[in-house]
Amino acid sequence: MAKVEHPLAALSAYLPDGTFEPVVQLINQYKVHLTVTRARKSVLGDYRHAVLGANHKITVNGNLNKYEFLITLLHELAHLLCFEQYRNRVEAHGKEWKNIYSALLVSFIQLGIFPADIQKSLQKTLLNPAATANGETALLLVLRKYDAVKKEGHSFVAHLAEGTLFESLKGRIFRRGKKRRIRIECVEVATGHVYSFSALTEVRVIEP
Repeated sequence: MAKVEHPLAALSAYLPDGTFEPVVQLINQYKVHLTVTRARKSVLGDYRHAVLGANHKITVNGNLNKYEFLITLLHELAHLLCFEQYRNRVEAHGKEWKNIYSALLVSFIQLGIFPADIQKSLQKTLLNPAATANGETALLLVLRKYDAVKKEGHSFVAHLAEGTLFESLKGRIFRRGKKRRIRIECVEVATGHVYSFSALTEVRVIEP
């Protein structure tokens, strides 16, 4: 996966207004080697702790909008702070990490930089942060509203009414079904087979 290294001055382009200084302070304080990467399907960000005198390493996908980029970065910084305090003595996404991540979120919420809908969704996240950024489905659906580039005629499966026809990235036609816990059952029109879709799957809507 190709990566692009960014000097700290360039980092401001990825962050909401008013957050560059506190973010850089954390990066400098904990000697973080931050890399902005191309889009990855499986992860939004990643953390690797310092070994043999090397710096902590954090990667964040560069295609994220500014709010999602910041929240993903805070998620990974929370892993760093948890490692600094507990090393490997606690679970990666245990209560210690959740407490640290929540405290980081609160410190940035207090800056007043988030739109009202994101702030409202973050208040729910504070109660019990998910193990992965991708696990915050409700939050991500709100965050994706702020993407700079939107595909005309496309929508997230979660936003489709039950019974709506849509085309997947592979050109197959499905009908949106019922939500089952966090995923959504959809029926392939050609075969009648039922498939489970992430609520965050972006598809092309087929107009009636």
